[in-house]
Amino acid sequence: METTSTQSGSVKFFTDTLKDYYELTKPGITLSVVASMLIGFIMGSAGSLNYVLMFHALLGTYLIAAGTSAHNMFMERGLDGLMHRTSSRPLPDSRISSQNGFIFSTVLIFAGLAYLLAMVNVVAGIVSLATTIIYLFAYTPLKRISALNVFVGAVPGALPVVGGWAAASGTVLEHGMWILFGIVFCWQVPHVVAIAWVCKKDYEHAGFKMLPKNDRKGIKAAIWVILPMLILFPTVYKLFVMDLVSWIYLSGSLLSTAAFLYYGLKFAIQRDISTAKGVMFSSFAYLPLIWIFIFLDWIIL
Repeated sequence: METTSTQSGSVKFFTDTLKDYYELTKPGITLSVVASMLIGFIMGSAGSLNYVLMFHALLGTYLIAAGTSAHNMFMERGLDGLMHRTSSRPLPDSRISSQNGFIFSTVLIFAGLAYLLAMVNVVAGIVSLATTIIYLFAYTPLKRISALNVFVGAVPGALPVVGGWAAASGTVLEHGMWILFGIVFCWQVPHVVAIAWVCKKDYEHAGFKMLPKNDRKGIKAAIWVILPMLILFPTVYKLFVMDLVSWIYLSGSLLSTAAFLYYGLKFAIQRDISTAKGVMFSSFAYLPLIWIFIFLDWIIL
């Protein structure tokens, strides 16, 4: 019985450790990066999809994105311990040591970069490396300095679609990829501002400056939410004008953008936690819906 109990305990320890390392990669964010890369790859393939190359791009992107997220957790482990919503993460909770977190994240980053360079192309590798560098060494430290980090952070957030297009085409000079970049960039700004508003006390306690200074009434935050949403309308429409998508995408994307703006306007009027949550939850749905409409467009037509 003791042997069986010991084996059971060992198995549980192993599975719990795996779960902790998996949590370190921020699975939701990492899968969102991979999904964006995939859409960029599909759009950049111009109707001729190379499934083997797509697999390599997916795997390489997953590795470097997971490593980047894990390294962000390593860099912010002390600050995460100060916030209620992040204090139970593996590093601040000491379920994974700082040294192991550093090694794990660094190995993933370099493994993903090497894989992309070897199995996809140099351009895709450079885009992914730029994404990692901006995220870790510009956005992450800027979060404690200025609310402008929201705009800086939107750059690496939007680069995965460029990386996907580059993986398929070998270039970053095509107009369509930067329209996709613009869609993700304009989506991410209100998305982050809404989360910052909902988690305002937590962020302030940790010393993060996620919202504008001297904005007690939330006027600046409302502008940051509404303006990118308005820019989304001509941006999503531009893909249709360029004949890269059909009416399936156009109708779905415009309706989704209108719904997103509706929640943004409610926040701009009331500027409270309830309406900020409306923007936050609608932002969770918005980008996946845009990708679904592009994917449906590609499948059907």
